[in-house]
Amino acid sequence: QVQLVESGGGLVQAGDSLRLSCAASGAFFRGATMGWYRQAPGKQRELVASISSGGNTNYADSVKGRFTISRDNAKNTVTLQMNSLKPEDTAVYYCNVAWTSKMSYWGQGTPVTVSS
Repeated sequence: QVQLVESGGGLVQAGDSLRLSCAASGAFFRGATMGWYRQAPGKQRELVASISSGGNTNYADSVKGRFTISRDNAKNTVTLQMNSLKPEDTAVYYCNVAWTSKMSYWGQGTPVTVSS
């Protein structure tokens, strides 16, 4: 059973930094794409950043230059370093691990609130 546990969310002020971590268990993750999504109130869930098994990264335009995604295959973790946070970054952030579109798993989400 795949389990993803996120941590690191919280309440910060604009311009601050946060580091989100996701610990994965229950499968062999080295071949999976790992990523972070977010969902703000009243909006659809959107991709924030992803990192492939080969280390290729992909970022939403809104976070490029501010957020950095990384993974540790030995520890089965994926981390999102968020710098220069803005109020519009406020959302619930979800960790995702996917091998295919049908083999995709989600964490329970961790809230991030950025005050102006």
